Amino acid sequence: MEGRTSGLNHLEQFLSPFSSCVHEDTLLALSLKFSECYKTLARQSTEHFLPTPVTNLPNGSEKGRFLAIDVGGTNLRVGFIDLLGEDGAAPSGLAPLLDTAALPHTRRSHEKAWPIEEHLKMDKAEDLFRWIGDCIAEVVQEAIGGASGTKRDEHALGDEIPLGITFSFPMTQESMSEATLMPMGKGFAITSDLNLGKMLLAGYARHCEEETSNDLEGNAADQQSAPSAKRRRISRLPTLKIAAITNDTIATFASLAYKTKSEPYSKVAMGLIMGTGTNATIPLKLGHLHESKRAYLRSSAGNIVSNATTVVNTEWSIRGTDAPMRELNIPTKWDKILDRNSETPGFQPFEYMTAGRYLGELVRLAFLDLLTEGWAHLNANQIPPSLLKKNAISTQCVATVIATGNETVLKQKLAEIFPGPSGDFWTPELAWAVRRIAEVIQIRSCGLIAAAIIGLLACAGEITLEPRGSEPTKSDGNGRTREQGVEELVVAYTGSVMSQYPGYRETCQGWIDTLIRKGTASGSAKTVVLKEAKDGGIIGAAVLAGMVESRAK
Repeated sequence: MEGRTSGLNHLEQFLSPFSSCVHEDTLLALSLKFSECYKTLARQSTEHFLPTPVTNLPNGSEKGRFLAIDVGGTNLRVGFIDLLGEDGAAPSGLAPLLDTAALPHTRRSHEKAWPIEEHLKMDKAEDLFRWIGDCIAEVVQEAIGGASGTKRDEHALGDEIPLGITFSFPMTQESMSEATLMPMGKGFAITSDLNLGKMLLAGYARHCEEETSNDLEGNAADQQSAPSAKRRRISRLPTLKIAAITNDTIATFASLAYKTKSEPYSKVAMGLIMGTGTNATIPLKLGHLHESKRAYLRSSAGNIVSNATTVVNTEWSIRGTDAPMRELNIPTKWDKILDRNSETPGFQPFEYMTAGRYLGELVRLAFLDLLTEGWAHLNANQIPPSLLKKNAISTQCVATVIATGNETVLKQKLAEIFPGPSGDFWTPELAWAVRRIAEVIQIRSCGLIAAAIIGLLACAGEITLEPRGSEPTKSDGNGRTREQGVEELVVAYTGSVMSQYPGYRETCQGWIDTLIRKGTASGSAKTVVLKEAKDGGIIGAAVLAGMVESRAK
């Protein structure tokens, strides 16, 4: 016990590799380095700052009913979205639906979600997309009455359903309805160069044909993981027409832009994902991008001038974006261990240090190190066996167990989840240590994300960063002074870490405020505000599909 108490006294020093970077000077320096790094990657890299066919934002008048799917790193969500337009009226010819939408001007129905189980992530691409097709079919069946026992209305959705797709992985696009998948990450084994639209349509296609007995066969594992639609499928479902494919950050950006009209001093400036993984999107001028990234836009839209703008998928977690952190010696030994032991070492180093899939594992690695090296030099056989397993502490456990309750309650919960090999392993001091480790890792994640947000806004010219100690300017570089009003730059976000992790959004917003106030020439003339685009992935898919359909009319 004495050794443990002594260890507690040195806990802050033990954790200093995590906490040392989380102060004003380092985060300001990091923001500047991120800004320059992003500018370089936009001009030179073919893996980052990928252009999309989204060259304008929704104006809020888009209407229609769309099937939308959101394929994330953890869950699949499928549902129907009605876009009601600025007046909020139901589109002509569409039956009223139960209003369950989080955003005005939209209505949602027949929505379902499924966890993407680990075996599906490791299966062949055809197996994953066949499962996705089964899930889509279940929702479509319910929408036309075939899954609820009511009389089926074959004309309720027509013969062809317009579809919007959000896919939370890197992709390249030459049109809104086509995309080529890049390496996925987040535990998925599927490789690149897959035509996303074709794979999805192929996975659903068998539900557009007459049912045969062979369709209901399969091994027990398949029957257990597949949705009920696979087992009660009716004779023929409508076909799908892909209207829009997008990344989750683009969808989040578009969903909040659909809801929020730009005002003279407020606009949605970027989109942010902060959940299982992290990514961001922002409009950039074509002249800032690598020549190869502009070619298809020229071919499809004529001679586009360099100051035209496209919404880019930054892929800000992929290797290359971590250079600023390495220059400032921010990665710790625990970050390096996690990276080395990940499914794809070196692939997403920024994500490994900040995102939901990995925060719990960082807590576990640091805590084990504290027990074996920095606390009482315990042997492995003295530690709860479950704690020795990779990913034993999930980020959900950190958010819902470790971050809540007093030390006595936490001790009891930890003893239930991670029982010791013998005797009473857990003490209030150990419980407190786990909580403090989690707090420090969370705070660092908030600071790094805040610095990346400020760096990206500076890269896009939305703000002007100044080196520490330079003479502050009196305007924001656009001729507007403080007296003319404070401009609000909205960062549309979605993701469980930002929205559900206790205190995460508030801490991140606090660092954003500090970095704007202390580090920008426009610190007194601009604010950067995090605003949630709840369920932005699925709603944004429908919004982009609505934009495509409205242009086609």
